[in-house]
Amino acid sequence: MTLLEVKDLAVSFPTADGVVKAVRGVSFSVDAGRTLGIVGESGSGKTVLTQTLLGLTPGGDISGQAIFDGANLLTMTEDQMRNIRGAQIAVIFQDPLTSLHPLYKVGWQIEEMIRAHDRKVSRKQATERAIDLLNKVGIPQASQRVNDYPHQFSGGMRQRAMIAMALSLSPKLIIADEPTTALDATVQAQILDLLLRLQHEFDTALIMITHDLGVVADIADEVMVMYAGRAAEKAGKHDIFYEPHHPYTKGLLESIPNSSAATERLKPISGQPPDEEPQLVAVGSAGAHRSACFLPVSAIGLGGDTEELRKKAVSEERHAAAAEVAEKIAAAPESEGSVIG
Repeated sequence: MTLLEVKDLAVSFPTADGVVKAVRGVSFSVDAGRTLGIVGESGSGKTVLTQTLLGLTPGGDISGQAIFDGANLLTMTEDQMRNIRGAQIAVIFQDPLTSLHPLYKVGWQIEEMIRAHDRKVSRKQATERAIDLLNKVGIPQASQRVNDYPHQFSGGMRQRAMIAMALSLSPKLIIADEPTTALDATVQAQILDLLLRLQHEFDTALIMITHDLGVVADIADEVMVMYAGRAAEKAGKHDIFYEPHHPYTKGLLESIPNSSAATERLKPISGQPPDEEPQLVAVGSAGAHRSACFLPVSAIGLGGDTEELRKKAVSEERHAAAAEVAEKIAAAPESEGSVIG
């Protein structure tokens, strides 16, 4: 069952240097109990996309639809959004140290989250709930640590506390905005395992925002690759990793560190953004795999034959473009008497 369906969402911000189009016509959906991985480099629009759903992009010019459980998030009043934010859609931010208030105890902050949405819950009940949540996310001696301040927690423990806060009201959707970026590999694996276990336990939908395709491989069901504020490619996890179509997706895959290639040079993503914007078209047999690329549909996968097909298609396109430019120059009045004319 589709829990969230976003249609043609666009977000732009007026600045002194002109209008910045942070998100440009992105569409996607998330089903209950499923995980959507949103991947892309910094500045591709991942965070703005999801924060707009919760009304956290003030000053932005927003258009499109975001239907959550039958209601459009983008047309809600602030009071209506306050009932959604935290209670039905929770967010795990990238840096828990700046997300947690340094002057309040961790347990108090979780209790405040609970009581802000349910005034019938007593302070004692909220404290018991906070201790239970900290236990669930693996905080040792939770009954004592509930009275600690954020600076007394390690980075991994602070992120676990943020996950506990996100789960405190049993939301239908959790947005995790690069929750493992500042953590070492061991703690990162523990956090991802925790998210998966809690998701299965509560049947929660999850949007995982990351620039790390290794994280996507661990946790996602479907993947959306973002580039320059648009969806470059959308597909199931298997297709993204084994049958990529968009060169940008392929470039991201090749940027994953490989322990057996320690002496090899990094492979940059070559080329320039196109002047025209290709539309998402089906490149897979079932239609679920879609790519916004001018390359032919047959240029899909990672094999040598596919790479030759891509090179051939690019070469032909360049020759055609160059011929078109030459014809335009020759047809111009100022070309008379020139070496071209």
